[in-house]
Amino acid sequence: MTVSNTSPWWHPDRHADRRPALLARARIEASVRGWLAERDFLVVDPPGLQRSPGNEAHLHAFGTEMIGNDGVGRGMYLHTSPEFTMKKLLAAGETRIASLQHVWRNRERSALHHPEFTMLEWYRSGAPYETIIADTLAIIRLAAEVTGSRQFEFRGRQCDPLAEAERISVAEAFERFAGIDLLATMDEDGVPEDAALAEQMLKVGMALPDDQRWSYLFTHVLVEKVEPALGNGRVTVLDRYPACEAALARRVPGDARVSERFEVYASGVELANGFGELTDAAEQRVRFEAEMAEKQRIYGERYPIDEDFLAALEFMPEASGVALGFDRLVMLATGAQRIEAVLWAPVAE
Repeated sequence: MTVSNTSPWWHPDRHADRRPALLARARIEASVRGWLAERDFLVVDPPGLQRSPGNEAHLHAFGTEMIGNDGVGRGMYLHTSPEFTMKKLLAAGETRIASLQHVWRNRERSALHHPEFTMLEWYRSGAPYETIIADTLAIIRLAAEVTGSRQFEFRGRQCDPLAEAERISVAEAFERFAGIDLLATMDEDGVPEDAALAEQMLKVGMALPDDQRWSYLFTHVLVEKVEPALGNGRVTVLDRYPACEAALARRVPGDARVSERFEVYASGVELANGFGELTDAAEQRVRFEAEMAEKQRIYGERYPIDEDFLAALEFMPEASGVALGFDRLVMLATGAQRIEAVLWAPVAE
């Protein structure tokens, strides 16, 4: 019988085609677990069922209902990241923790996205985020070494995972790849000015999107001009995101305009997103509320804020952490061009 991409994933012939990548996945996972153990990380197991799935405007969660013994239902969600639970464990006193588990994100299915996928997330208490950046690059090199891959490739973009990584700030990247002075579009406290960024975009010949709020203009330039230039030839660390795009990262000491947030790219693929962690509960609440107001404006819904998480921030020490898309890393290390090729059992369409 002839096998095709329309055959179910469990078809013996199709599974035989996918099996080399799946075995490579198992080897990478074993090596990552060994790497973590050698460095005294505790691999923890956060529950997927949460009161709040996360509070980013453009992340969509799977909702469900938990029914108690009294028959009363309570709205719950499958988490989009174990981040809240991991930070509660830091607040409890753990100092070096990791998680390798499934997370869920709705409205996401493509060559690089899957509604249920595996995230590798780890945290170091008391460590600067430069240490977490070094960890991330080490994990990428480890995956390449395990599979014998000297070159990552995705959609024609090639990257040497063993070469010294490039590190560039977001402001430097906007200047180099888009001709835009990003820091000039915000005041000294990091408050962005919509018109200032729009004006610079027009000067370099970029069309403006319909929504001309600063955040959307920023994302438009990032996607159109910056991201295509990242991770080509070697891994790129994109560092120091604007404070207004910091998510759960703290601001850089001495420069309120930028934050200790970084992302890592290889072959144009975003692999990881990490922070020097924000521990100011009041500032985090303001950010969450702003994100949920934006979510309500665009999508007509909002997710509850995890008050237990904000309470835990008061006890959380300074720390740094990162989330890495494990399936994407396996894709690059094996040469797969679609995420389903490295999943043991993809979610049904």
